Amino acid sequence: METLFDHALIDMHRLRALKGEPADFLLDVVARELAERLSVIDRRFERAVELHGHTGAAARAIAETGKVDALERIESDERFAAPGQGLTVSPLETVPLAPQSANLIVSPLALHLTNDTPGVFVQIRRALKPDGLFLAAIPGSGTLQELREVLLAAESEMTGGASPRVMPFPDVRDIGALLQRGGFALPVTDKESYTVRYDSIFPLMKDLRAMGMANPLVGRSRRPLARGVLLRAAELYAERFSDPDGRIRATFSIIYVSGWAPHESQQKPLKPGSATMRLADALKQGSEK
Repeated sequence: METLFDHALIDMHRLRALKGEPADFLLDVVARELAERLSVIDRRFERAVELHGHTGAAARAIAETGKVDALERIESDERFAAPGQGLTVSPLETVPLAPQSANLIVSPLALHLTNDTPGVFVQIRRALKPDGLFLAAIPGSGTLQELREVLLAAESEMTGGASPRVMPFPDVRDIGALLQRGGFALPVTDKESYTVRYDSIFPLMKDLRAMGMANPLVGRSRRPLARGVLLRAAELYAERFSDPDGRIRATFSIIYVSGWAPHESQQKPLKPGSATMRLADALKQGSEK
């Protein structure tokens, strides 16, 4: 298994983000969206778990739906706990839950940082009780595409080479395949894109640090970008991705995921040849209504 992400560095970035001026808008948007998706499901969940939710925004939003009886948080460091709140400490790639012990597991903006993402999906499915629900929000391809393009172009132009400065993000089809590979029933994925506008590239990069989203790649360059490269990147950003008022756009594409632990009560696809009506007849009936 290839190690793409430096988990010690990720923890350092995320903990540093908690201490500074917060930039939690994306996590807050995702938390509300996950809670809204949960609220339309007509059932209660006895034991819910938020998996590496950083600020706990998703846990709070889910608790407010009134759909869960008990909710606990799992994080990579005890310092992520709110004052007076307990949590279970576990690394990003470990789900420290007994088999079939949780009814609901929610992962907001963390699974894109795992090196063994298929293994984590399997751990989550095993931890769910039969007919338990998994909800996640995962930054996907298209996220920070503008920043990636201009940093690559500016560094190549100024130095004759370039190092990866923005991490890769998964495609929605890849996430759907991981749900199926992990053994989830009724898997669903969809993507929402959010555009955030900034005066320039510099407040965008400041926000990324404040969100704990600085570059965590093992193969990253240890040399910070020279000021001249950053200034050129700012020029390219303004040229290529600005609105008429001069402000630049940053895209965050979030893949929303749901999957169920298998249970005999769930709908199953019909076996080939078991249909009682020919497709042509069904289409004819539909056209006559």
